Amino acid sequence: MLKPLHLLTLRAVVSSGSFALAARELGYTASAISQQISALEKESGLVLFEREAHGIRPTSAAHRLVDLSTRALAALDDLTYQVEELASGATGRLRLGAFPTAGVRLVPSALSALSDTHPRARIELQEGEPEELVGALGSGDLDVALVYEYGLSPCHWPEGLARHPLLREDLILLRAQGSALSPQLAQLSGARWITSREDTAGARSLARLCAAAGFDATVAFRSNNYDVVRELVSARLGVAVVPALGHVPSAAIEATRLTQRSAHRRVMALHRAENSNPLLATMLVALRQAVPVDVPYLHPAD
Repeated sequence: MLKPLHLLTLRAVVSSGSFALAARELGYTASAISQQISALEKESGLVLFEREAHGIRPTSAAHRLVDLSTRALAALDDLTYQVEELASGATGRLRLGAFPTAGVRLVPSALSALSDTHPRARIELQEGEPEELVGALGSGDLDVALVYEYGLSPCHWPEGLARHPLLREDLILLRAQGSALSPQLAQLSGARWITSREDTAGARSLARLCAAAGFDATVAFRSNNYDVVRELVSARLGVAVVPALGHVPSAAIEATRLTQRSAHRRVMALHRAENSNPLLATMLVALRQAVPVDVPYLHPAD
């Protein structure tokens, strides 16, 4: 098989008409150029130069081989460029997973920042709950995942995952405006509650908060959609506790931060520790920069 280096050397020698000039152009010695041309003649079975007393003369075969190799060398040059772009992340692909509220509050800003610096990169987004996203990380279907854990429902993440804390959210008690219900959790034992689906981290956190306050919550409605939860609260159908990312200020709702020590949710980015995707570090920076600052109930990680 003909070696691209030898073809590049041939092109330089034919263009310059001299081993010495080609050596200067390519950064080799004249002896190294002569050896490469000899190797190319041996590989191709062609006589490429006529050696004369005062120099060399390219043969017709040399000119023809230069013409034939032009397209291949251009393709190789393009391949080299594309590989360099891929290695830098400029044209790479990154698969991001996020839970719904992060998909609303964090992801758009992060993806916008990344698209500004890597406009030709391909970013794929998958939505899911933390257990689903962690499974996708383990199977290699995601590069990075945004997940959460409640203070009263901690998670045990699989080994081999690197963690990058992004923010801490306060948990917020929501009551209908003018309902006359107490902002103190311990005074709400008789209230109807709205929370997430059974056996979710949010539902477990609420049950433990209420148990610590001395009662079992009477759950009337369940939804993992915080828009639905807020509308149910606005309609005076119950009270709810939501994390800060799921809170949108409304004139129809009274919001009170819970002061219990474990009344929070932490958000972090996870990825496989051995993941070598060149876009990963850039994505992590973009996610950290997407965390709102000076926003009530949200606290960026140190």
